[in-house]
Amino acid sequence: MNIRRTRSQEVILGQLKTQKQAISAQELYAELRKTPHKMGLATVYRALDALKREGLVQVRTLPTGESVYSCVQQDEHHLTCVECGKSIPLNECPVHHLESLLQQSHHFKIYYHTLEFFGLCEHCCHLQEMGNS
Repeated sequence: MNIRRTRSQEVILGQLKTQKQAISAQELYAELRKTPHKMGLATVYRALDALKREGLVQVRTLPTGESVYSCVQQDEHHLTCVECGKSIPLNECPVHHLESLLQQSHHFKIYYHTLEFFGLCEHCCHLQEMGNS
């Protein structure tokens, strides 16, 4: 299947590839305003949505409710603190075997997956313990 992308989609994909971490649509919009490839915020959101449906961009919703986008390079796994919002990436994948089974049993093409555990980081846990004593 040969999918034709719009110029905006190509520009956004190129910009995401230069990012070292996930970026919000608003941050991406601000970055693009500094380049000759200016486009409206609505165009940024439409292009991100199209790239997500194509399996090239993944979106992750932070505890604050903000969505951040990145190129699909590898599956992501995080420990996220609900108090301070700190997100600790995990290098191992505890569900890779499950992904293979699901693809086979449900005849479903999986582009990527995310796994996120929510709780308290060491610092916030310590602060909470101090507050309870």
